[in-house]
Amino acid sequence: MSEYLLKVLLIASCDIAEPWQLGSQDAATPVMQGIIDSHHDISFFPILILVLVSRMLFRALRHFHHRRNLIPQRIVHGTTIEIIRTIFPSIIPMFIAIPSFVPLYSMDEVVVNPAVTIKAIGHQRYR
Repeated sequence: MSEYLLKVLLIASCDIAEPWQLGSQDAATPVMQGIIDSHHDISFFPILILVLVSRMLFRALRHFHHRRNLIPQRIVHGTTIEIIRTIFPSIIPMFIAIPSFVPLYSMDEVVVNPAVTIKAIGHQRYR
């Protein structure tokens, strides 16, 4: 009896949320696995943005030091860099949105015919 209880407790504790846990629990459905994969794919973009913005900030600080460069360089002030700074942030949401359509539309499909459907209705309390 105690061995059975030990096995049950060991199996039950394999996939529980832990305090200060980074990341999600293991996915129970393919839809949740797709959501987790999308999260990991999309997390790349804020890191990329952080690196590029930090590089531009340090480069601007280096180029505009009053003792080192009295005349600013063309790459920092110019039409080309302004076009890049305008187009690049508008392309990033497209790279984020397109892969997220797959899990979004897969959540709409009901694969299993449920035996019981529960409808929960909530009413706002007026004061």
